[in-house]
Amino acid sequence: MSLTRVSWSLTVAACIIGAILLFISGYQGYGALSLVVGASAALNL
Repeated sequence: MSLTRVSWSLTVAACIIGAILLFISGYQGYGALSLVVGASAALNL
């Protein structure tokens, strides 16, 4: 696995974890935004 693919995978994972934490904290809008950013990063995989 190349370094580029690993870095994008970590970015997607960070966005998903961040979205989960934001949803738990009650920030639905920011959680949804984090999921959208993660989805756009997943396109690079």
